[in-house]
Amino acid sequence: MMYRFWIACKKEFLILWNDKTGLALMFFMPILLVFVITIIQDSAFRIVNENKISLLIVNKDEGTEGKRLIQMLQDSKFFKVTENDKLQGDEINEVMNEESQITGLIIPKEFSEMLAQKSNLISDIMMEELDLKNEETHEVELTMPSLKFYHDPVLQENYQTSIKNIVNAFVKSIEGDLLITQICAHLELKEAPEKLKKAMSSNQVAIETFSATLSDNDITPNSTQHNVPAWTIFAIFFMVIPLGNNIVKERVNGSFIRLKTMPTSFGLILSAKLFVYLLAVILQVMVVFTIAKLTFPSIGLPPLSMPDNTLAFLTVVVMTGLAAISFAAAVGTVARTQEQANGFGAVSIVIFAAIGGILVPGFVMPAYMKIVSLFSPLYWCLEGFYTLFLRGGDWDVLLPTLLGLFTFCMACFGITFLQLKKNKII
Repeated sequence: MMYRFWIACKKEFLILWNDKTGLALMFFMPILLVFVITIIQDSAFRIVNENKISLLIVNKDEGTEGKRLIQMLQDSKFFKVTENDKLQGDEINEVMNEESQITGLIIPKEFSEMLAQKSNLISDIMMEELDLKNEETHEVELTMPSLKFYHDPVLQENYQTSIKNIVNAFVKSIEGDLLITQICAHLELKEAPEKLKKAMSSNQVAIETFSATLSDNDITPNSTQHNVPAWTIFAIFFMVIPLGNNIVKERVNGSFIRLKTMPTSFGLILSAKLFVYLLAVILQVMVVFTIAKLTFPSIGLPPLSMPDNTLAFLTVVVMTGLAAISFAAAVGTVARTQEQANGFGAVSIVIFAAIGGILVPGFVMPAYMKIVSLFSPLYWCLEGFYTLFLRGGDWDVLLPTLLGLFTFCMACFGITFLQLKKNKII
């Protein structure tokens, strides 16, 4: 029995080895995907943390607060500030396009004046409420000028919101300083303003950042930890093309029928085929992860940190391989032609990736799409890898994920069995 299984495995290995297109899809494509996507996403991660966002400022303000805001933006180290106070109206659009500026800001003419009026109004109201002022404050509302924020149309909305929040925080800081100065002036306090400003700036609440991991290890989420597992999974499932093609071709040319005449079981032949492709998946993961671990630091990408639980990692890899193989087998037995297998297989993997959280993060999906994503095998595979690589989870946390993958595999193998039975191959 073992000898026959070995002969069948050798035959399937030779078939796979001669399929250069299938080998390229299984090994070259994941390496290319992991490198390209990780480099691109790492650049996106660093745009706020390391790279400065170009900001064109048109300062129409004649007071000091406009210049102060510009200085705060420069000191923040978030922006590469360029000033051009001669621009009028929509000219900023033309200059931004000509000079490849990502963002632009126009500070209105009455910016300093209106901020001073606002702080004066608030301090008057406070003095009046404290019975420190005899005159009644009549004006309680001011029409404040607007800062005009321009951005490149390709700039994503989350970056736009972050930049506006930064600018707004600086404006609020300026307003706070003006208010302190105005209140102290009403109370005729000379040294208090500087002391108050210093106390407010030096006694701020710090925010410490922690990853909500399930282990004691310090796991730092980064573009590498996200993309290497995700795009390796995506490439593994494209096994549906070579394996599905192979199954369709053997069924159409009568190889399955001839196998029934051989002194061995068809189940052994099919098991050998699946076993060879499972070994190919394990080798595929080893190659991609090893290359990423050895080369990423040398090209400026975050290093890949492997999980401590090696057995759990191997289990997730094997279950991912079985999910991809079972799906490919189901497609290969149901499809009538190689074109059907290729077309349906490729499109279905892209759809699975889209709803499974690889192309679009799952947390941004609406509630009903999160339910739909449970039907994607790539969702369960990704959850398994993320549990180990990002959350530091162990067997207890992995169990639902492994159960989801097992259910999918059994469903696909069931479809394969029923289809082969229907075609009287087994």
